[in-house]
Amino acid sequence: MPASAPLRQVLDALPYATAVYAGSGALQAANARFETEFAGLPFARREQLQAALPAAGEAGDEVRLPDGRWYRLHWAGANGGGAQAVLTAVDLSERIAAVESRTHQQEQLLFTSRMMSVGEMAATIAHELNQPLAAIVNYLNGSLRLVDAAGGPAQVQRALAAARAQAEHASAVIARVREFVRAREPRRDAQDIEAIVRSVVELLRLEAERLSLRIELALAPGLPAVYADKVMVEQVLLNLVRNALDAMREVPSSERGLRIETRRTLDDEVEVRVLDRGPGIDPEQQAQVFSPLFTTKSDGLGIGLAICRSIIEYHEGRLFFEARDGGGCVFGFTLPPAQGRE
Repeated sequence: MPASAPLRQVLDALPYATAVYAGSGALQAANARFETEFAGLPFARREQLQAALPAAGEAGDEVRLPDGRWYRLHWAGANGGGAQAVLTAVDLSERIAAVESRTHQQEQLLFTSRMMSVGEMAATIAHELNQPLAAIVNYLNGSLRLVDAAGGPAQVQRALAAARAQAEHASAVIARVREFVRAREPRRDAQDIEAIVRSVVELLRLEAERLSLRIELALAPGLPAVYADKVMVEQVLLNLVRNALDAMREVPSSERGLRIETRRTLDDEVEVRVLDRGPGIDPEQQAQVFSPLFTTKSDGLGIGLAICRSIIEYHEGRLFFEARDGGGCVFGFTLPPAQGRE
């Protein structure tokens, strides 16, 4: 039934969206704010509104409208004909948005603080390890010369050469860490994505061998050069491949499988994909996989993928995750072509 003019005037004077329902469930009156803010929802009858907002049955319930707005609903009885019920809807959207914003800012502050600490530790460790590694390489070079001059056994020469190769490999890793944490402007230019992939695979070759795992490469031929900072992209791919290796440590060796693919997308970008046969990620955790400080590892910091996403977004690309058919994960990223950028 239509609302009386005095009742409508009273409702319109209220600061919140308000409606009055009769005992039969039919809407008796609503102020303009209620009609505007709940437009698009069936509110002609109380049961219709409660069906549209499942949490609307109890006083003080918080509900989320389809457009994302949050309300706290208050139902109260009113003296009058037909055992009326009054609904007051308090808009909580701004308050919840402010709380979420503060939470996000706190997470970002903690993330930045941890990043600074990690960067400082990495720089310190890299500096401390660089000198003894250089000394080891020099000692091995001297030993090789002495063995060669003395005509020593070939097995000893091979062992010393292998030790020198591993020390040089470790030194190269340290150099990459120092380059990565050093404060500098990114240098984007034309880069061969296949060369980047093969460089990262070589860095992790020994770790893969310890896991009795062969890294399978499926690199599309003829891909265009990408417009990227080589060191940054190597760090992203290194992180994704190492995560894939870590995910398969508890998987039986016969079931392990790691594959790196490259291809050209329909948007003319270059896409790199890392596929593993690990246990995968729970569906409820998938939405948080790139969030700062979120990790599925017992000893993880939860900053690796967040950093990777920042790097790829800086490159105007996209970092993504999807479940792999048959079990496991797929992490990948896209990079723009270099043509027309330089």
